[in-house]
Amino acid sequence: MAADKRLFRFERLDVWQRAADVALPLGHVADKLAERHLYRYAEQLRGAALSISNNIAEGSGSNSNNDFRSFLNIAHRSAFECANMLLIFQRNRIIGPDNIQELLSELDQICRMITALSRSLD
Repeated sequence: MAADKRLFRFERLDVWQRAADVALPLGHVADKLAERHLYRYAEQLRGAALSISNNIAEGSGSNSNNDFRSFLNIAHRSAFECANMLLIFQRNRIIGPDNIQELLSELDQICRMITALSRSLD
């Protein structure tokens, strides 16, 4: 059996992998916002999207489960921030409905995974 080449604990977490994956399509939405000269919205969405995986990664390096849980809480809130922005942008016709439902479903699943991981740290 080949040795696992992943160096960091977070790389083995399915929730981190999914959070890292969802950042790409959220980045595409941010690109569309920037094309419409909505730079502040674009940067806020990019930051929140990256914050999900960043906080999972940073928390996984904590020395205690309580610290890790705190970072997971921030990641969870960042996923909610992304979902809120998508819904507000769609509601105000800043972006169209294409792929929004898929992104919202993925963010919901990531939130559920973060909650499960947090509970497993007890």
